[in-house]
Formats: sequence, C-alpha cells, structure tokens
Amino acid sequence: MLYIIGLGLGDEKDITLRGLEAVKKSQKVYMEAYTSLLSFGLSADGLSNLEKFYGKPIILADREMVEEQAGAMIEEAIHNDVAFLVVGDPFGATTHSDLVVRAKTLGVKVEVVHNASVMNAVGICGLQLYHYGETVSIPFFTETWRPDSFYEKIKKNRSLGLHTLCLLDIRVKEPTFESLCRGGKKQYEPPRYMSVNTAIEQLLEVEQKHGDSVYGEDTQCVGFARLGSEDQTIVAGTMKQLESVDFGAPLHCLVIVGETHPVEEEMLEFYKYKSGN
Repeated sequence: MLYIIGLGLGDEKDITLRGLEAVKKSQKVYMEAYTSLLSFGLSADGLSNLEKFYGKPIILADREMVEEQAGAMIEEAIHNDVAFLVVGDPFGATTHSDLVVRAKTLGVKVEVVHNASVMNAVGICGLQLYHYGETVSIPFFTETWRPDSFYEKIKKNRSLGLHTLCLLDIRVKEPTFESLCRGGKKQYEPPRYMSVNTAIEQLLEVEQKHGDSVYGEDTQCVGFARLGSEDQTIVAGTMKQLESVDFGAPLHCLVIVGETHPVEEEMLEFYKYKSGN
C-alpha cells in the first residue's frame, strides 16, 4: 500500500490519528520537502522532531527525487507499506496527483489521508471560502524573467467580486544557472521564501505595466505568515499598508479582497492594520 498522508500546517502533532497509524505500520517513510514546509521543517531539529514523534526514520524526498525517481518508491509499495508525507493536504500540489496516477497504473493500492491546507486555513480571517475565485501563484521575478499570467486571473476574479488567494514562491534546492550550463554535479541556490512585501511590490509593478486598474495601493488585502502555527500573523489592510508590515519568518501568503459581506467585514476588523504592526 502507498499511503499519501497530509501533515497539516503547524507542527508534527497536526497529523491525524489515521495518518499516524499509517506511518507507524509503514516499512518506509518519505517526506516531501519542496512544495511547502511545516513551520518546524525550517529549523535544524525539525526532522528529528518528526522522527521522534512518529517513531520512524524519515527519508527526505526533494523535487528531483519525486519527479525523477518516484518509480522506485512506488515499486517498494508493491510488496510493502510505504508512507509519503505531504505538508498541508496531499492534493495541494499537482505533483501528488501524478504520483497517484503512476501508482494506480502499476496496480499499487493507494490510500490518501487528508488534512488542513492553506486553501481552507485562510478562512480564519473571516473571508468566506466560497467567495474565492481562482488561486494564483506569484513567482520570484528575475532580471530576465518577470511572468505575469496571474494578472488576468486576478482581473477575472475581481470582475466577479471574488477574493483571490495568492500563493507565494518557495525556492528550495533550485540548481544554480551556472551548474545547469556546466553539467556534471549540480550546485544549489540557498533557499528563498517570498514575503508578503515582495509579492505586493511585484503585483504593483505588474499593475503599472498593464494599467487596467485591476488593483492598486489602496486595494484591501490580507497578509498571512506561518498559517496554522501558534505564532501565526494575520494583518488586513491596503497593499500600501501591508508593504510596510514585518510579517516575520516564512511561509507567507496573500489574499486580495473582493466584494465583502457585512459578516466578513466584522471578522476582518479583528485583523485591521495598526501603525507599528
């Protein structure tokens, strides 16, 4: 059996009882380490906390391993129980759908154990989940690469009065451009996690370029940091206000607010920007 187990957003204790039982009976346990990271996954002792709590050694599976060597992990699950741990919910990333398809094609049984993900945890700010449009990803801009396909999606959401969840870029174990050009042994860039501040800066740059007045400095947004952990930070305010807020350590995400209902506004009031945030 291949178990694909959501770990939730906070720490090692956010796994469900069903998920924990599956981990304990698995012969091998892999943990996906690139589409997101638990708050404790950023610390040096993060993995040992997990291993102690789950009572099992854990193999870290980075992007290369999952995308290039997933076949070996799936083959192990033909005769053994194998657990693949995913931060948030298993289907928060398309890579995991691919894993399920490949496993089922080989006749491997798959059991999915769901958990909380950023897609539903943003509900804490009071904006109703069914008032959201399409989710967008904001990638880090480089000197030569400044993609802005998210702009049209935000435009569509806002024309319908819907909120937009912006997932912010995480660059973990990305090969350096030089090592890709040279070939041979890959060298990796240091990890980078996009902040709410950088996301707003890039969003405003794209608005300036297109000039369709889809949003601007006075557009209401909600910034989130470390959602689901004990020290989570949530601040509601204009883009201009949030650009000056120190949200602290990663991971961050941003919601661009659409048309609001009085009940939504009442909840947002609790997170209102105060100078000195």
